[in-house]
Amino acid sequence: MSEVEETLKRIQSHKGVLGVIVVNQEGIPIRTTMDNATTVQYAGLLHSLTAKTRVTVRDLDPMNELYFLRIRTKKHEIMVAPDKDYLLIVVQNPSSNS
Repeated sequence: MSEVEETLKRIQSHKGVLGVIVVNQEGIPIRTTMDNATTVQYAGLLHSLTAKTRVTVRDLDPMNELYFLRIRTKKHEIMVAPDKDYLLIVVQNPSSNS
């Protein structure tokens, strides 16, 4: 098993994690633990939101950079770790994480 697969499996095994998605720089999911429709929806929307957030951070301070994006709603907590080539998206149930 590759290092990437092992890492995804380890993240997925954490309490409350509903899914893990890796998205390339075009917004296309390349690895996922979720169903296809959910994956495509999360990948497209969060790719767009992350790009806009990066621009906003740079507009506020040109010397700054986006490292992590965390969104908490009533139903889910979504964490996005953007990299140069990929986005790592983790969706979890906020009431079951500790």
